[in-house]
Amino acid sequence: MKFRKLRSLTLTATAGVFVVVVGACGSSSTATATATVPSDLSVSSFNVSFSAMAELKDLHAAGSGLVGVLMPDTTSSTRWVNSDLPYLTKGFQLAGYSASEFKIDNAQGNDATELAQAQADITQGAKVLVMAPLDSTVGTQIQALAQSKGVKLVSYDRATFTGTNTYYVSFDNVQVGKLIGQGFKDCLTAWKVANPKVFTLNGGEDTDPNAVDFAKGYNSVVWGDSIPQETVGKTANGATLVGDQVAPGWDNSKGQTIFQQQYTAHPEINATIEANDGLANAVVTVLKQKGVPANKIPTTGQDASLGGIENVLTGYQCGTVYKPIYLEAQDAVALATILRAGLTPPAALVNSTTSPAAGKPGSTQPASLLTPYWVDKTKVASTVIADNFVDKATLCQAVTAAVCSANGIS
Repeated sequence: MKFRKLRSLTLTATAGVFVVVVGACGSSSTATATATVPSDLSVSSFNVSFSAMAELKDLHAAGSGLVGVLMPDTTSSTRWVNSDLPYLTKGFQLAGYSASEFKIDNAQGNDATELAQAQADITQGAKVLVMAPLDSTVGTQIQALAQSKGVKLVSYDRATFTGTNTYYVSFDNVQVGKLIGQGFKDCLTAWKVANPKVFTLNGGEDTDPNAVDFAKGYNSVVWGDSIPQETVGKTANGATLVGDQVAPGWDNSKGQTIFQQQYTAHPEINATIEANDGLANAVVTVLKQKGVPANKIPTTGQDASLGGIENVLTGYQCGTVYKPIYLEAQDAVALATILRAGLTPPAALVNSTTSPAAGKPGSTQPASLLTPYWVDKTKVASTVIADNFVDKATLCQAVTAAVCSANGIS
């Protein structure tokens, strides 16, 4: 059998369709293959079985080049290693990517490292970067670098408000904060905290714009003000704010020092608000050292980390915001695959926008926002355990089988 020499190969990308036209010498006929964005692809498409990833295989085949993934550190949250890394890997693999077509690095808390990793990915032919920036400074630097090289950027979990090549994938951050605020208020009642004297330990508002949105959310619910930091002495619904400080860079050890100092200076503190599980545990550590029993002084958090769920089940934390990271990872893989194929993401996937805080530089960016959930001890079994987000055996070994059984975990 003879094969005729190809006369031409034409690639055309349009919104939602990737067309490949192949012409053969001596023939006026053409063959056309198309790859389209699934018409029903939306933020609701993703689930614990990762079934939506198989629908991306044609889009993956239509694209080319590397997808580089940049994680920030291993200290601000356990999620980057324990959740994001394996879920992103699984998403890419099920979407048809080979090991050479995606690359996941962690900056280990160093701005220069994260920027160097981005540069290396672009040198290796990256068409898309998926970046959880360590802070807004390096995020802006990586965005500018990517745009100068014609590389699309998906800012993952942490927003970047610069450029025209940037998309954002995350959960609704203000809603995360509102869940923390409502969970705190409910806990005041459940734990019978009289005349609450509140201390708030915010996340890294100095480096992470998400932390600003979290605080705006819980402050709006607890104090009635949608602002990043409240004025000490503020009162609302019988509660009084004793202190409100930021843990720089989401540093848990610094957060623990801050609370240690505040609790020593203000022993009347009997209720606390924290922006994530790591900071909640920093506060719980101090409270345990002071001999404070369970179900006495509320703490709050987010990430549904193993440590956070342990504190929830043992009565040292009111609850945690569960952000099913396996959904976020699939969302990022889907968006990156569409962009890698040169196509336009559908409105049902890019379902919102995100904007910098008032007075901060930057512009509004297209966003794909997922729904977070509040998990107290009554919901652990039906959420993080049912989803295998937290390992049941490890959890029950830590808190005892009796505690797990008492909370419907068997």
